[in-house]
Amino acid sequence: MTMFSSRNWREYQHRYRLEASKFKKSGKTYFPKRTVDPETGDTEQEIVKLPDEGKIVTYTVIRVAPSKFADMAPYALAIAELTDGTRLMAQVTDCDVEQVKIGMDVRVEFRRIQDEGHHGVLSYGYKFVPKWF
Repeated sequence: MTMFSSRNWREYQHRYRLEASKFKKSGKTYFPKRTVDPETGDTEQEIVKLPDEGKIVTYTVIRVAPSKFADMAPYALAIAELTDGTRLMAQVTDCDVEQVKIGMDVRVEFRRIQDEGHHGVLSYGYKFVPKWF
């Protein structure tokens, strides 16, 4: 088991639920959750669930991928702004990389990200899927 495995397990709760911190003073939302607002130093917060829809703000296409993701290449990574203004980065899936465009409507879905071999830990997270799919 690698060091990645224990970190992965600790972060499951907010990753499964797309939980974020919304701070009282600034009203800003941060994902992953933070204990202190970096702008105001505020520690008073509420935990909110992020919306599951948004639009792509920017993206890039990975054509030469790291060895763990070589079988997926080429694939697109995008930053999407969700309907509440929070921005997330994730892989765009279920469409050809040539179809990915700025302004494209996407949904956030929970999917398998990677595994650690045949008997290793399966890592799950979120990916963007075009809304037309």
